[in-house]
Amino acid sequence: MDQPEPNPARRASPLIDAGLTLIVFAFFTWVLRDHVPSNDPVNVWVWGAVCASCLTAVFWLGLQMFHAVYRLQRAGRNK
Repeated sequence: MDQPEPNPARRASPLIDAGLTLIVFAFFTWVLRDHVPSNDPVNVWVWGAVCASCLTAVFWLGLQMFHAVYRLQRAGRNK
């Protein structure tokens, strides 16, 4: 019977990804608030955060793709 393969992901990896994603979200919100055409501070922060959420989702997808490719290349090198 085949032995199960060890899980290549560490336990800290999702926490690191979540932390990076939150930092990127805060950065994008801070940058994009200057581009919202409004004088109301609430609208500026809300729409900055809405736009930042889309950009943060793209960052998160790219990070997950990087992890997948890196794991696949490491697995191929070890064989």
